[in-house]
Amino acid sequence: MLIEEMTSEEFSASLQQTDKVIIPVGSVEAHGPHLPLATDLYTIYELCKLAIKEVKALLAPPIYYGLCRSTHGLPGTISIRGETLKQLLLDILCELHHFGLKKFIILSGHAGGTHLCYLVDACEEFVRNHPETKAFVANICDLLKEAFSELNIPSSDSHAGEWETSLILYLKPHLVKEGGFEDYPKFPRHWVVANKKEYWSSGIWGRPNLASAKKGEILAQRFILALKQALAGF
Repeated sequence: MLIEEMTSEEFSASLQQTDKVIIPVGSVEAHGPHLPLATDLYTIYELCKLAIKEVKALLAPPIYYGLCRSTHGLPGTISIRGETLKQLLLDILCELHHFGLKKFIILSGHAGGTHLCYLVDACEEFVRNHPETKAFVANICDLLKEAFSELNIPSSDSHAGEWETSLILYLKPHLVKEGGFEDYPKFPRHWVVANKKEYWSSGIWGRPNLASAKKGEILAQRFILALKQALAGF
């Protein structure tokens, strides 16, 4: 049930069927020469569209933007401040709660640590202020860990590599371009790097050359299964 496609009356009626809502969160950032800037948004939103057929929940319009530290400065990356992200999510939670929704599932296609901290911080504050509610926060990698193991995708493949390219090949194949290559940037340990482009100009961290639509299909299936298991009893 996609909220954005409902009429006001249909939305009101849907509240009689469920008190759960999924809020997808993406980012707009460089993903190499072969993937779209909105890869994080497309993967999580399209997977959520598939998942709501199995999970009885409403699907809210996504949050397109996120906090992007590692790719900051790469062409096309549009990062927002963590506090902006937190307040935006809080406002959305409050509005949805106003209509009677009580269980909030925040799923992020962007797995940046600082980005996720602000999402968790927003949910913790919201639940403290509304103790009758529950919140679940996970990123796409959390729900694909077993699939990565099954497909022998290493943890070092983290950005625009094998698994992300596979998902876009499956979900939005017309957006995948040529030019993806294996790359594993080496940032200096412990040193603060202001100019990320100096060490990571490609926007790739992994092996996109090993990607396939079939792997993307398997990843999508495993995502849905993992989400169902995670939300059992929620």
